[in-house]
This record gives sequence, structure tokens and C-alpha cells, in this order.
Amino acid sequence: MSEHQLNLKNLPKRKKNKERAGVPVDWAAHHGPVSGAISATTGAGAAALLGAAVGAPPALPLVIGAAGALGHGVGHSVFRRLTGRTIATRAASWLLAGGWTTWAMTTGPLSWAAAGSLTALGVGIATAASGAAAREEAAEELRISQQAAKESAALNRERLAVAREWEDRIWRVCRIRVTVFAVEHWPTGAGYSIAAELPGGGAMWEQIAQRCRALATDARLPLGCTVQAEEGDVQGRVVLDVATRNVMAETITYPTPYTPLSILTGIPWGVRPTGEEIRVFLREACALILGPPGSGKSTFIDAVIAGFARCVDVLVWVIDLKAGAAGIPWMRPWLEANGLTEPLPGLPAAPEGTRPGIDWLASTPAEAALMLDAALAINAARQQGYQRLMAEENTTLLPIGAHIPQIMIVVDEGAEALTASHKDPARKAVGDKLRQVMRTTRAMGARCVLTAVDGNVSAIGDTQVRKFSPIGVALTSGETVGNNLGKLFPRTRIDTAQLSQKGAGVIGDGGAEGFAPTPFKGWKTGPGMVRDVILATNHTRPELDEISAEAAGTAYTERWSKARAGWLWNSSGPDRPATAPAPPTARPETGQGGVPGLNLSYKRQTDPPAGQLDADAMAARLMEEIDREFGTTNEPTRPAPAAPGPGLNLSYKRQPDAPPEPDARTAALRLIIDAGPEGTGASAMERALAPDHGTRRPVIQRWLKEWAEEGEIVRVGEGSKARYVHHTHAPTPPTDH
Repeated sequence: MSEHQLNLKNLPKRKKNKERAGVPVDWAAHHGPVSGAISATTGAGAAALLGAAVGAPPALPLVIGAAGALGHGVGHSVFRRLTGRTIATRAASWLLAGGWTTWAMTTGPLSWAAAGSLTALGVGIATAASGAAAREEAAEELRISQQAAKESAALNRERLAVAREWEDRIWRVCRIRVTVFAVEHWPTGAGYSIAAELPGGGAMWEQIAQRCRALATDARLPLGCTVQAEEGDVQGRVVLDVATRNVMAETITYPTPYTPLSILTGIPWGVRPTGEEIRVFLREACALILGPPGSGKSTFIDAVIAGFARCVDVLVWVIDLKAGAAGIPWMRPWLEANGLTEPLPGLPAAPEGTRPGIDWLASTPAEAALMLDAALAINAARQQGYQRLMAEENTTLLPIGAHIPQIMIVVDEGAEALTASHKDPARKAVGDKLRQVMRTTRAMGARCVLTAVDGNVSAIGDTQVRKFSPIGVALTSGETVGNNLGKLFPRTRIDTAQLSQKGAGVIGDGGAEGFAPTPFKGWKTGPGMVRDVILATNHTRPELDEISAEAAGTAYTERWSKARAGWLWNSSGPDRPATAPAPPTARPETGQGGVPGLNLSYKRQTDPPAGQLDADAMAARLMEEIDREFGTTNEPTRPAPAAPGPGLNLSYKRQPDAPPEPDARTAALRLIIDAGPEGTGASAMERALAPDHGTRRPVIQRWLKEWAEEGEIVRVGEGSKARYVHHTHAPTPPTDH
């Protein structure tokens, strides 16, 4: 590196000194050809004047010059690997300066001859130094180019070897002759990409994509490293991403520091196999996250909320009908700061002024309905209130920013919960409102992120959820059949068997700024990370704009009131308001002997108060729920007590002499026994069981298979003529004598 380039490092120091005051002085500055010559001549002149005045030995400057020529001119230049011209120039400059000083001290430094010769000496040194500097620059550039050429040649040799290897491999595995024209190593060192031309004759890149697993096997890649194929920049080209380090098996913590983000510039959700961050754009898109239990979905949701919390233009609303579990960690620092809960052991309480990490938390269908109603009201108010702003910005999309934040509604495990609409009217209403939010609020800045265990319509309600969620995430750890990938990305071929680590999966974006489905690894999160994100973003998270807050009304302003959020800091639970009145005191019933006993309201003729169930209704509901969940079962009978005693006795509704009602499986086995040696078939059993039990043929066939394997029944005949005979009626096989 040249001296001129080294001088660039001192520019900040010079600027700093100049800002103070006075003449800028930089004692560490390097000399160029002109300043060096001036410094040498003025130094020699000053030394000659001083030496003549004090009567110094005339030979002393010459000795000093020789020492400088040897030490600085030769030794230091050789140490820095400078050129021969620079070494000669430096050595000559020292010797000439020392020689002139000795001559001037002998003949007098104040003569015109001394001044003229010193000027000529300075010009000569400057000229020689300029030529040496130019030569040094050229030599340095030559050295750099030669080194780069060597490195490029070595890299090209390596790339050429990789290209030839994969050309042979693709021919061997796929029977396609490709020409690899580019090999690019990933900056993270986790693998490389290959670009190849396909041959003529109609060869398509999908033919190679179908054999990616075989290519990885042929390359003997480490377990977990995959080969991914996608179409190139033009038709007739294919790009292969080859992972050589299993990033998916690594535990990658959420990145720090928690710098501010924006919904407009993308939010990181994980890392690609290359080790690079993968960002999603949610300004106009909803997202659907699928993952079986144990796949790391809860951890992934924490990373999603953390990304939203870091945004200066996003408010996070969370719906979790499992007692608000997904949002509670994001509320703890706020609870600590307000003295509503004790801080965690070993940690100080959150400082005063700490805000909730999320802007709204709904843990019940009623609260979720309030939240979604508020979102729809905000949508209508923004459409009216910001018409002028959108006209000024010449856009039909609301300009989102810190003053008008986007609302991201995160629904954890909501897809499964909301599909219970046919059983729970409250959840049906929530599901309808959620789908309405997804359909109608895109332009005004309200989007949803939903999670589900499975991507079936039976799990997510209907196809609207997938239709309005171009961003899809399929977490594959814990999957037994690998079906979520096919439901989100039906035309994608990715070997999910290699993505079995928690937090690993496939992510893709089918929107306008989308990217093809690709394997990815989510970050590891935890309560400590959540706490750090809340405290780090406390002053950057936005507030709801005035127009939106006014439209949301008291449903929004009272969201943290004790009546609605008190369950966060007491044991009443989310399904019971914190200020719920105490139940009325029951009047004691007089039992035998005048002893107060259980207040059995079913014995009274008066109707119970609205909303209050008596013991009879509670028992009936319990039995109904059990039957609906597990099917009817035979209940063991107990002898009735000799005399009624204190306590709850629900046996009054049962007829002690009536036989118990058989369940469907028992009734099916009874049909086979009653059929005798002739036996019966699955179709006849279905017709017999359908009126009373509604049992379908697949269930009956499963029972028949189990009984046949256990030896309970014997199958006679094949195909449509197959009949099933109970073992007590089956013919005994002949024995050999």
C-alpha cells in the first residue's frame, strides 16, 4: 500500500483537530515528495547554522547522514520491501544533506553559494522522490495484480474442477449433458451455487430438480446438506445450490443488537442454507405458519413477534385462545414495572415506564371479537380520514410509518381453534371476523399471521386463509408424513427428510416481491431474549395514530383495564373477569335429622337463575361432552345405597333394572355372534348400525381386521363374498390321525 493511501487513515484525526481551533497540526502525517524535500533542506540549513554558531565538528553532519542513509534509506526500505529506486533515492538524500551541511559549516552557511546549492539540492531531492514514488505506486499495483492473478488462478482451477465434477455427476445421475458456466462460493463458506446451460432437445430444469436427492447422495454430502435446483435467469438454464455445511443442524440464537426495522424494508425470519438472513415483506401480505407439535413453532412465533417489536412502524396484537400463552412473556416486564408481579430470580425489575411488549392481547373469544371489531373500525376510519394524505402521496395504499403504524395480528394456534365454529358460536364469530380482516384491510395497513398444526381445510376452516396468505412457512421437524410442504407449496420438491431439526423447515413467498420456497432455519429464542427485546425497543415502538384510536374507542383504550386484563396478574384466569362478583351464598338444605346438607336445586320446582346451572344440568352436560368426545360407553352399575345419605346422588335419572346401552363396537360384535355359523358382512353391519350409532364402513372394517388378528372372528371367503364368523361358531379344522 502506498504512502498516499496510508494518509487516508489520518483524515478523521485532522478533521477532528480542525474542529477544535487554531492551526491544524498532525505530527503523525507522512511526507510526500515535495514536503519531504522541503523538510530535508530546511533541516540541513538549520543544522549548518547551529553547527557553525556553536563550533561543532564539521564531520559530524556527514557521519549522521551516512547513518541515516544506512538505517532509513537501506534498512527501513528493505524491511518495507520497497523498490531499488526508492532505496537509492533515500540513501542519496541522506548523504547529500549530510555532505552539504558539512561543507556549509566549513565555508559559511550564510553565503549565496550555500543558499543556491541548498535550493538546488532540495529540487533534486523532490524530483528524485517524485520519480521513486511513482515507481513505487506502479510496483505496488503490479504486486497486487500479480497476487490477485495468483488467487484468481487458484480459484479458477478450483471452480473448473467443481464444474467438471458436476457436469459428470448430472450426466451420471440425470442423463443430461449440461455445461457449467459459473461456480460461486457462498460468503459464509457453507456451500456454493452452480449455473449450467441445458442441452437442446427440450431438456427442462425440472428433470434435474426431481433428482436432487440422488445428486446429493452421489456427491456424498454430509447428512442434512441438500441440493436445490431452480430455473436460471433465462429458460434453458438451471441453478443448483449445493450445501456443504449443515446449517440446519446448528443452534442459531436470535441476532443482536436489536436494531430498528421497518415493515417496508423486510423483517428477518431466519437463515437460508447459505447462512444469510431471509427477510419477508408483510406490508400487503398475510402469513400462514404450519408445524406439528415439537417443531419449534412457539419459538418461531417469539422470533416473529420480536421482528415486529423492532419495527418503528408496527403494532402487534396477539390472539391466543390457549389462556394467552404466546403473549404472556411479552407482558411480564410491563407487569414488573407496575408492581403487578415479582421479577424473575436474579433479575432486577423492569424500569419504570416500560411498556407492554405487544399492544393488545386477547385470550378469550370475547376479547378476540373486540380486537377484530376494532381492527375493522380502524380500517373504515383510515379509509375516510387519510384520503388527502394518500392523494398527496399519489397512492392507493396508506403510507405506513411511525405516525401511522401497521397493525399485525398474530393468531397463535388460531386456525385449529377457530375451526370449532360449529360447536361454539363465539368462536364462529371470531373466525368470520378474522377472515373479514384478511379480505378487507390490506390497503389500510392491517395484516395477520396465523399458525396451525396442519394445512388441511378441516384445520384452517376454508381456503381463504391460504388464499390471502402468500407467505407460507412449513416447519418440518416432527412431521411423520411431510404433508405441510405439499399443502403450502404443491409444486415444490424439497427433501424435508433432511430438515428434521427443530426450527428447520421451508419458507416461501408467492407475492409480488416473493421468492421461491427454500429451506431455512429459525432462530433459537427464549424468555431472556424476549425481555431484552422489550427493553431495547421500549422507546422505538410506535403508538396508535389518533384517527385509529378514536375509531377503536373504549375497546382499545380499556384493553389493559383490571376488568379485562386483570387475569394477567391474579389467579382468576382469562375466562373469568378479575372483578367477577362472588357467587351467591347457597341456602342450606335440611337433610335427615335436620342436618344441613347439599343444596340440590333439582329438587326445587323454581327455575334456576339465568346462566346458573344446577347439579343435574352440570352432570348431563358432562356426560354429553364425554359421549361426544369418546363415544358412548358402558357405565358400570353400582348397588344403590340402603338409605339416601348426604352428598350428590345422580342415580335418580337411571333405571336400575334397565340394561346398559351398548356402544357401537360392542353392538357390531353382537351382530357377528348373532349371525351364527353363516356369519355376516361389512355392508350388512353398516346398515344395521347406522340408525342407532351412525357408524361408517371404514370404521367397521378396521374393527373386523383387529378382531381377525386377535382370533376373535374368522374370515370366510374372499372379495365381495367375504363373511365374518365368530370363533365360537367357526367350523373346527380337521385333524390328522
